[in-house]
Amino acid sequence: MPSSLYDIQAERLSGGTVPLTEYAGKLLLIVNTASQCGLTPHYAGLEKLYRAYKDRGLVVLGFPCNQFGAQEPGGAEEIGAFCETNYGVSFPMFAKIDVNGDDAHPLYKYLKQHAKGILGTEAIKWNFTKFLVSRDGQHIERYAPTTTPEELVGDIETMLAAPAPD
Repeated sequence: MPSSLYDIQAERLSGGTVPLTEYAGKLLLIVNTASQCGLTPHYAGLEKLYRAYKDRGLVVLGFPCNQFGAQEPGGAEEIGAFCETNYGVSFPMFAKIDVNGDDAHPLYKYLKQHAKGILGTEAIKWNFTKFLVSRDGQHIERYAPTTTPEELVGDIETMLAAPAPD
């Protein structure tokens, strides 16, 4: 298990590996996404949050996942085109990953260990589970899939108001 969120790397949807240190000092909203889910319209709200707060330090990171009802069956090009065409997604999107099980991406292993779900469970229950990570990477809040992006505004404002890390 990595000792810090910033010890983890992820592959961009467009290719190439990115160390999460690239986002150090930013407020991160990390979401497992799917293109064929009843919650897929959350993309619109996520994009709205990103555009509203990116100049203040919010970055939304989307991680497509096909583990829930096979609702993200496409490849990278198809996922990227869907997000851009239907929701104008401009926030960083990453390669499709697993969020549960033995093959879960290290980022999700880390997030689940540091922000448990209802009743203390670690497992991600569905698409569009959201994690809000403070700018120092130390404080992580977890939100249910049905929590809309708009419902996160208060917590985003609070975390952005906190002093930035040195």
